[in-house]
Amino acid sequence: MSKSGRPGVARNYTSARRHPWVLGKLGDWTIWFGPYTPAQLVVIGGGAFALIKGYDWWSWAGPIPVALWVGAVWAVRGAQIAGQNPFTAAFGALSLGMRHPAGRIGGRVAREKAPGVLRPRFVIQCAPTLATAVPATTPVPAVAGARVAALKPAARAAAGSGLARLLADAEQTERRSAA
Repeated sequence: MSKSGRPGVARNYTSARRHPWVLGKLGDWTIWFGPYTPAQLVVIGGGAFALIKGYDWWSWAGPIPVALWVGAVWAVRGAQIAGQNPFTAAFGALSLGMRHPAGRIGGRVAREKAPGVLRPRFVIQCAPTLATAVPATTPVPAVAGARVAALKPAARAAAGSGLARLLADAEQTERRSAA
């Protein structure tokens, strides 16, 4: 740290800031009223071509078309479309228009699978009997120090749905722990 007590300041600029994309500037020399962006150069070239080829159409208007041309060159100096310069935006729109409508998966055009024949199959089985559906003895978890007991299939068969069975099991466990 220096004696003045101020820390040094370091700045790092990207290459875009060090070398902006402008044309017509070499060192300290620039084109008249320049440097120009690529969008301005397109408007200058296209406008000059249109004014020269269409002189018969606009000659009656005097200098107004030329003034509009100069104004258009000035207007596009900082033109941006969605934060991009117009050429990048135009290239993006062009590539979007040329893309396959189905899109891409893994770099290849996504295509629908070829239609296939559906061959459904099913099996008819007899309904399981009560003896095979409910095991003969099912352990019940211990609740408040109660012993693990096995329920009889008859008690479970009377219960009906799974929730009714669960409530019946809990009621039975409470009775056993109270006894």
